Amino acid sequence: MSRRRSYNDTSTGKADNCIRHFLADDDDWGKKKIILNIIKNELTARQTEIIMLYYIKELSISEISAEKGVTPQAVSRVMAAARKRIFRYMQYTFKELL
Repeated sequence: MSRRRSYNDTSTGKADNCIRHFLADDDDWGKKKIILNIIKNELTARQTEIIMLYYIKELSISEISAEKGVTPQAVSRVMAAARKRIFRYMQYTFKELL
């Protein structure tokens, strides 16, 4: 019997919520610009592309996997790593807000 690894990463959920909130905040373009700069400058090309498809173009994981020709699990792995990296920078930059 094989065991599946279970991930209970609450920081990924918090990161997702924070990224969505900052990108959706039309009242504060400065925060949005900082997040977009983090995405552009601190992620790999693949991470940037997938994160932009997910958050900006609002494609689902299955839509991204079909477009990129990879499994949904591969998209999820790339997104999880990218979210953690973005959130790490957000915690440093916006420590008073998180």
